[in-house]
Amino acid sequence: MIVVMKQRSTDEDLKKVIGLAQKYGFETNVSKGIEKTIVGIIGDNVYERKEFFESLTCVEEVIPVLKPFKLVSKEFHPVKTVIDVGGERIGDKFQFIAGPCSVESKEQMERETEFLSGLGVKFLRGGAFKPRTSPYAFQGLGLEGLKIMKDVSEKYEMKVVSEMMAPEDLAIFEEYADVIQVGTRNMQNYRLLETLGHSTKPILLKRGFMSTVEEWLLAAEYLYYHGNSQIILCERGIRTFEKYTRNTLDISSVPLVKILSHLPVIVDLSHATGRRDLIHPLAKAVVAVGADGTMIEVHENPEKALSDGQQSLNFEEFNSTYNDSMQLVKMMEEI
Repeated sequence: MIVVMKQRSTDEDLKKVIGLAQKYGFETNVSKGIEKTIVGIIGDNVYERKEFFESLTCVEEVIPVLKPFKLVSKEFHPVKTVIDVGGERIGDKFQFIAGPCSVESKEQMERETEFLSGLGVKFLRGGAFKPRTSPYAFQGLGLEGLKIMKDVSEKYEMKVVSEMMAPEDLAIFEEYADVIQVGTRNMQNYRLLETLGHSTKPILLKRGFMSTVEEWLLAAEYLYYHGNSQIILCERGIRTFEKYTRNTLDISSVPLVKILSHLPVIVDLSHATGRRDLIHPLAKAVVAVGADGTMIEVHENPEKALSDGQQSLNFEEFNSTYNDSMQLVKMMEEI
């Protein structure tokens, strides 16, 4: 439930509410706004104690929260969350996260990073540990891939975004990645989510390809509950009966999640479509619908890419997509 403090309540009043919650074994989450402070209270049978909080003179209102996700809900935290990644922010400006599906070599990543940073892209994506459907497909370079990304990103002042699949890999991702990605197949890997809840790094949480919005937000709740509030949600398409695209982009999930949650939302267009010819027009839709950014796979020669070449843009295609999208971002900011 949510306890809304009166406008002129003091820090001592806030301590009184938190102390009462702790007395009954409840957890609290404080959100201070410009005009009001609210206290989210979580615990078993919390509503049975509702009247004790209502009786406090410093409390204006007590509101039940019926949604299964609490900490990530906008009710608990009405102020929009902005994720700071070493000085680069996600949540208050449109960001591109771009790079190859897989790290293939130091030379490849050097050329990719030089091109992307020259445009102004601040986040470099790349797979080092690849969860492939087929055991015969390229599985990535592993730790060596992360080291390559770290080297080139530091040279060009970019931030590394890469997917972690196993809890035991946390230490190396803490060292070499700036944002740790949870892939669609691991969205409900609760042991992994619990481990990442203790991470110091921001987490990019992709929606499961057969998951509802509620299940997606509950996965984010796991991260938040275990201590990591630096969460970026990523819509990447869901599986439907349609066969002309790899997945079906649920563009409506972006404004919906922004209504339900305070967390930033981006869209992975490469996995949502599986087709490079659809990415340019849909990038404009992502901007128009209010997303906080987009993730796009880029490769200098998609036809020779070791993975997902069919959904990767070449340098010329990405240049056009980036510039047109940023022009639309600027136009919307001026409206």
